Amino acid sequence: MMNRKINAAVFPVAGLGSRFLPATKATPKEMLPIVDKPLIQYAVEEAVDAGIKKMIFVTGRNKRAIEDHFDTAYELEADLALKEKHELLDIAQSVAPKGVEFVYVRQSTALGLGHAIFCAKPALSNEPFAVLLADDLIRSSIGAVQQLIVAADETARPIIGLEKIQPHQTRAYGVISIRETMGKHVVASNLVEKPKPEDAPSNLGVVGRYILPYEIFDVIAKLPTGSGGEIQLTDALAVLAQRDGVIGVLLEGQRFDCGSKLGFAQANIEYGMEHPEIGVDLKAYLKALAI
Repeated sequence: MMNRKINAAVFPVAGLGSRFLPATKATPKEMLPIVDKPLIQYAVEEAVDAGIKKMIFVTGRNKRAIEDHFDTAYELEADLALKEKHELLDIAQSVAPKGVEFVYVRQSTALGLGHAIFCAKPALSNEPFAVLLADDLIRSSIGAVQQLIVAADETARPIIGLEKIQPHQTRAYGVISIRETMGKHVVASNLVEKPKPEDAPSNLGVVGRYILPYEIFDVIAKLPTGSGGEIQLTDALAVLAQRDGVIGVLLEGQRFDCGSKLGFAQANIEYGMEHPEIGVDLKAYLKALAI
């Protein structure tokens, strides 16, 4: 059971991003920009808006750019100040909000999402924590992780973000079995990683937002390898679901799967149309293309 404030967020960012080669050969996929802001910054801002003050990044080789991004860029800031480019200086200095702690731990071998989260254990106290996958960019009036925190406060159980999916999409998701409904939420009695459409227990797939109890580490430590020969977070959540139930929240807002090229392109278009610098011109360009 969870009844403590969520103070920490874990960002698993050690993946190779091979679907975006050659762009990700030397650049972390989490640093790919949606217009002018990298994916990982959107995720961090979502956590900050939810009141979280400790950001834990589970990194791997060739991920130094993420650490540099949230560090102070003395030369850049000095140059902008000298040239009196105050607006750009404010942008550079706002990347790492004041009062927020950034911690980096290493996943030396890519053994799955469950293993990546387990690597964050030394950076956490005996407390519940959020997990955000930067690939899932979710645009909503209330941030996705904040929606989960509200549910955690109401139910004191592990929380997962959900989305309605089509049968042909089940092989890309963890899919829940529904035990019961609880107001606006559902109680999951089990989770299955990437089932065939005919084997999927529901049309609700898990997306990259979680509120997890510290006890999840004990569960992960005892897991055998699962789908793809990896330690799957879905399998750990299935254990918790079978014990006391896991709360699923159907997330409000629009989700972009930026782990896919199509979702990444869609996000750039949608966010570009709202951007104060290019929005009007982009909408005019897209309208001209449709004629």
